[in-house]
Amino acid sequence: MSYLIGLAFVAIIGALASALYFMLKGGTGDKPKSGHMAKALAFRVGFSILLFVCVLLAWKLGYIRPTGLPTGS
Repeated sequence: MSYLIGLAFVAIIGALASALYFMLKGGTGDKPKSGHMAKALAFRVGFSILLFVCVLLAWKLGYIRPTGLPTGS
């Protein structure tokens, strides 16, 4: 499970780097900017939401267990 989460984070960072590249590249000469940056950012946001839902679902089904500070008293 931790490998899948790590792979998802790498994909999110890759989409963010792709959006940065398209933002810096911009339009050349008389050619207007394309929507590649917006598509890359939309992919990043969608993939982040999907990762969050998958982590919550895995926690609910018992595939992962929370650790850390004890709750309660």
